[in-house]
Amino acid sequence: MGEDNGQVTIIGGSSLFHGAPLLAMKAASRIVDMVFFASPEGSLGPVAERMKSRILSFIWVPWEETADYIEKSDAILIGPGLMRFRSEKVPHNKRRYFCDEACQITKEITEKYLREFPQKKWVIDAGSLQVMKTEWIPKGAIVTPNKREFELLFGKAKANQVAKKYDCIVVQKGPQTIVCGKNKCVEISNGNPGLTKGGTGDVLAGLTVALYAKNDAFLSAASASFLVKAAADELYKQVGTNYNADDLADFIPKTLRKFT
Repeated sequence: MGEDNGQVTIIGGSSLFHGAPLLAMKAASRIVDMVFFASPEGSLGPVAERMKSRILSFIWVPWEETADYIEKSDAILIGPGLMRFRSEKVPHNKRRYFCDEACQITKEITEKYLREFPQKKWVIDAGSLQVMKTEWIPKGAIVTPNKREFELLFGKAKANQVAKKYDCIVVQKGPQTIVCGKNKCVEISNGNPGLTKGGTGDVLAGLTVALYAKNDAFLSAASASFLVKAAADELYKQVGTNYNADDLADFIPKTLRKFT
């Protein structure tokens, strides 16, 4: 990567999900020179500031200045911690069609920035994937859906079909992660059941955007997927599945060093 490791912006967080963007930021900050963190949820400010004692290489961005930081960033992650709906009381059989005030905010944020900056390098994750429309996907973007998010956005299509149709990179997360570009796919089958724990997908998203800042989209997506699973396998040797997303983010630099 050389001396210039790039800069990224992470857009996410809500009153319900504080940890998601912070885990992504934690992973990304180990790779790039600077992480800019923007959230529509003001209460995340004090949480982020407390992280300054452990992670110095990030800046809490005033929400009204988000576009300025997108413009200066090499890659942008949008979605971790943004809400699809505010209440967990929404019945599961209605969630596909339900969009409350929180959902509308996520939709507006996602559409606004993806349409305003289609030329930028985007990683689209979590809440944004759950509310967006396929026509918002910028060419060259990396989308990182789990099984449910994939079905919400793409229905019964296959990952390779989606990658070709929208000229994007698809990371279909699961026990066997499938990474597809327009002309090729790889299956990444390392990893262990500890990766089903909350927050591990946010770590993957953060690592992906960090690598994408200075690398090819397909290489970044495939490498991040492999490295997260490899880090999980190293943790498994030490503690079995008794690790969490924080442990995973902490272990990634050691794993990356092993393969470079």
